[in-house]
Parts: sequence; C-alpha cells; structure tokens
Amino acid sequence: MRALVQRVEQASVSVDGDIVGEIGPGMCVLVGVTHDDDTAKAAKLASKLWGLRIFDDADGVMNRSVESVGGQVLVVSQFTLYGDTSRGRRPTWIAAAKPEVAEPLVEEVVAQLRTLGAKVETGRFRTEMKVALVNDGPVTVLVEV
Repeated sequence: MRALVQRVEQASVSVDGDIVGEIGPGMCVLVGVTHDDDTAKAAKLASKLWGLRIFDDADGVMNRSVESVGGQVLVVSQFTLYGDTSRGRRPTWIAAAKPEVAEPLVEEVVAQLRTLGAKVETGRFRTEMKVALVNDGPVTVLVEV
C-alpha cells in the first residue's frame, strides 16, 4: 500500500459539486492499493499514518503526529499512485489493484484510523472526485508498507 500524505490547514473532497468529506487542520491522505495488499497492511498503514510525525512542536521541529495535535484525516482512494511511467509517456495501471480488491482495503485503513481515535472523512470510491486543499508547509511525504 502507498499513501501520499499532505499536511493541510484544510481539505475537502466533492463529487458532482457536493462536498462529501471535509476537514480542518490535519492530513489529506491519498491511498493506493496494489495486488499483494491485505488487511494486515491496511492496519499497519493506518498505524503509521496516525503516528507519523510531520507536525511542528514548540521549537518548529516536525516532531508531532496528527494524533498529538488533535488533527483530522481526509482519506481519498487513489489508484494512480501505482501508475508506471517507466516506458513511454502514457502511464500503465497494471500494478494498481482492481476496485473490488482496493475498496475494502481503503475502507479498512479508514476503520483502523477511527479505531485509533482519528476523526476521518473520506471521498467516495469509484466516482470522479475533486480534492481541494491548503497544503501546510508545504509538507508532502510518501508512505509505503
């Protein structure tokens, strides 16, 4: 599993002009699933995200997690994180899991985050989504498990 994490001041996701998920300060997390991912990896990713220290402490050092700052999490499925551009100019999506495999695993990441105590909002799987955010820093990191 891959997650592209952005520290945000705010973020939202909309479908057909309607906001379906919206957060204040926290993390916007784009989650991609590949063929060998499973619920154990989903749980590991959720734990890693919850403890990821990308928020500033009193000294301005990235030493705090979304948990410790009381931040929120917006999770959006993103199969394009497994796009391969090594040949030519058009990406191939062969490494991305099929929707029927990916959807329950993204939902498992969300469920695990909520179990850990996170306030989580989500996008809507298998729809054309528009994501809006204000990246704080900017801080963007790629997390793989």
